[in-house]
Amino acid sequence: MKLMRFNQPDLWAVSPIERMSSLRDQINRLFEAPFGELARAGEFFNGWAPALDLREDKENLVASIELPGLKKEQIDVSVHDGVLSVAGERADESSNQEATCYRTERFYGRFHRTLTLPKPVKVDAIKATYKDGILTVTLPKTEEAKPKQITVNVG
Repeated sequence: MKLMRFNQPDLWAVSPIERMSSLRDQINRLFEAPFGELARAGEFFNGWAPALDLREDKENLVASIELPGLKKEQIDVSVHDGVLSVAGERADESSNQEATCYRTERFYGRFHRTLTLPKPVKVDAIKATYKDGILTVTLPKTEEAKPKQITVNVG
């Protein structure tokens, strides 16, 4: 048996907002786990939620949202008070309503995703593009949110 020394994680390297966001995600997973099937069944009544990724580079936050089968006119994107909102509706394409359905895995109806942004962004410079079913929202960070290089002087 090999003993390993416990290293306390460096909490100063992560901002308080990122820690709270991570905590919220963990709590959500905790409550969904025992009721997995019931939580997924609730999507039928509350709409559906497209998959969303959020990345950060030096200059921007970039959100990518999977919205296959939608037209850009069916998608609403907004940012208000540091919260990104993406909403829209996918119409049911069933041409024969009298047909017996054996399996339905695709979601239809209204959707609404909101995401609290971890850093302040320049609202006037946000760009959204939609290609091949992927909505990409580029949110330029404010100057205060960008990392700063500090010069060390030798005295």
